[in-house]
Amino acid sequence: MTPGPATAASPWFARPHSADRPARIFCFPYSGSGASAFSAWPASIAGTEICPLQFPGRENRLGEPHYGTYEKLAAELAEALRPRLDRPFALFGHCAGALHALETAALLPGLGLPQPDCFVVSGQAPPHDGPRDRMLSMTEAELRGELEEVVRSRGIDPRPDIVDVGLAVLLKDLAAAREYRRTEPVPLGCPLVVLHWRDDPEVSLDQLQGWRQYSDTVQFHVIDGGHHDFMNAPRELQELVTCWR
Repeated sequence: MTPGPATAASPWFARPHSADRPARIFCFPYSGSGASAFSAWPASIAGTEICPLQFPGRENRLGEPHYGTYEKLAAELAEALRPRLDRPFALFGHCAGALHALETAALLPGLGLPQPDCFVVSGQAPPHDGPRDRMLSMTEAELRGELEEVVRSRGIDPRPDIVDVGLAVLLKDLAAAREYRRTEPVPLGCPLVVLHWRDDPEVSLDQLQGWRQYSDTVQFHVIDGGHHDFMNAPRELQELVTCWR
């Protein structure tokens, strides 16, 4: 089945759909976050529409059940994407968001849907090398401290009620991450762009090299900044996420 006409609204998309842009980038948030991680990103970059995704169980979808597993999330998201794959598109995933993007991309051909024109990974080691997220072994108190630091870095006061909500989301996301396994690389029928943040303590450039097994065409780029600086949409990042256009 091929993509159909785009629907007017869907809870999976944080921004109104634009029918005028010739291409789209679907942006996958990292664990514990939602579409607001991309609030500083422009509506379009180089004529390409920016489409932040909103997963269930957070932000304006907080009242919905959590997605449960990466595989279930990918299956539901693939159907939501169907009407919006009517033009060239890329997937961008930061940290664990890259794993959600990978599982979604792996499902598309079997559903008769187009594969991405580009897959962009930011700050995430490939899944077949095993889980590397240090948060998986952190205590709840340590996770709370991490969240408070991220909130402060965005210029926001980490009020206990805000942190409580974020922690509840993060704990469920990490539970899903612990269940996720992919022991072998999955070949993607598109070019792969892998981004390493120069000051990122979470993952090294060496730990990203396993992505070479996921595509015949892989580019690596090192960007100035730390693990969460993708949220600022720096100019270099904007150029790299649209390099396939």
